[in-house]
Amino acid sequence: MLFEALIGRTLIAADDTWGLLGVMCISVALSIWLEQKYRWASKVSGAIIALIFAMVMANIGVIPTSCALYDDIVWGVICPMGIPLLLLQCNLKKIWKQTGKMLAVFLVGAVGTIVGAFIAYYVLNGAYVATGGSSYDLAAVASMMTGSYIGGGVNFSAMAISHGLNGTDVAAAATVADNLLMALYFFMLIAFASMRFFRKHFTHPHIDAVASATSVESAQTQAAAFWGPKEISLRDIAMDIAYAVAVVWVSMLIGSFFQGLVPEDPNAFEDFVGKFLGSEYVWISTISMIVATFFEKPASKLHGTQEVGTYLIYLFLFVIGVPANIYTVITKSPLLLVLCFIMVVVNMLFCFCSAKIFKADLEDAILASNANIGGPTTAAGMGISQGWTALVGPALLVGVLGYVIGNYAGTFVGIALGI
Repeated sequence: MLFEALIGRTLIAADDTWGLLGVMCISVALSIWLEQKYRWASKVSGAIIALIFAMVMANIGVIPTSCALYDDIVWGVICPMGIPLLLLQCNLKKIWKQTGKMLAVFLVGAVGTIVGAFIAYYVLNGAYVATGGSSYDLAAVASMMTGSYIGGGVNFSAMAISHGLNGTDVAAAATVADNLLMALYFFMLIAFASMRFFRKHFTHPHIDAVASATSVESAQTQAAAFWGPKEISLRDIAMDIAYAVAVVWVSMLIGSFFQGLVPEDPNAFEDFVGKFLGSEYVWISTISMIVATFFEKPASKLHGTQEVGTYLIYLFLFVIGVPANIYTVITKSPLLLVLCFIMVVVNMLFCFCSAKIFKADLEDAILASNANIGGPTTAAGMGISQGWTALVGPALLVGVLGYVIGNYAGTFVGIALGI
């Protein structure tokens, strides 16, 4: 990295919280400005631009790849707070029909992830061993990435611990390869939404709805028209934040309660139920959807929830791009990047082919694949950045389901590969 080579550390130190917070907030603000100012940026989306800023600055050594701000504040506080605010736009009565198709595509995509893991392992095993690696490590990474690409980071960590690779160079290289490829993968999904080929072969009502709603604003970008000025007061901001914090707090209490009910040596069913009911994201989604669906009138009085929630998700997506250290992947294990690439491509093939079979919309296929590879929060961020607000709830729900089944899929792949 440039600055680490010159001064022996990143330009902004890991413990310089205000400096890092300044870089993050300024980058997100600039991303939103670009998105609303220029048409090219509107098509890419401010969320992806923010992620690029993070990747570039992390790879030249301006900011560190890990710090307390990212792990404790953004992942631990900002991300959970953004979800209840975004889900207030999602009335379950209105989106139920769409959820079913996205769930079907998501589950087929999960099968594709498992198939991709087997293909990648058998294609790369010989080359990986020839470069000094072991078949065990490659099988373990395939298992870890299966858990991660169906669920998320928590599943990756669980598989790494179970295979004895947590904290090793192999796990570190796999993490970086994952984050780097995920950043590039987001570009592909955004591009698919605007490609003539995909629009020709799939229905795309949400893309059309956003386009028609903003077509009268010919002088503006789509993002600028969609995020135009709205009435919001100090009381609205106070109520929005109080609501988000309350939902997360209650969700964590409920999740902790159910985690405490799981026996020390649970059977498969008890472990499954414990992970599902013990997940704070399950309860954040559930409580938020109940409020949006059955308390539609009071929920509609909370102005600004979409704007505040989206901003918080943009901050989260900036942090997603930070660990994508290209140098680490190239020097330590480029084959792990190839493994991740194969798994992502196979997942996408399964998702888009199943969407065609089930006659699902293009947006369903994009967000289902995103919920697989990136997880519920990145799928929500992409849906919001594109203006597909009705699909945010379904994307979050299927993504949370991935957290539950990810460990089982990862374990299955590991056992099948002999570890």
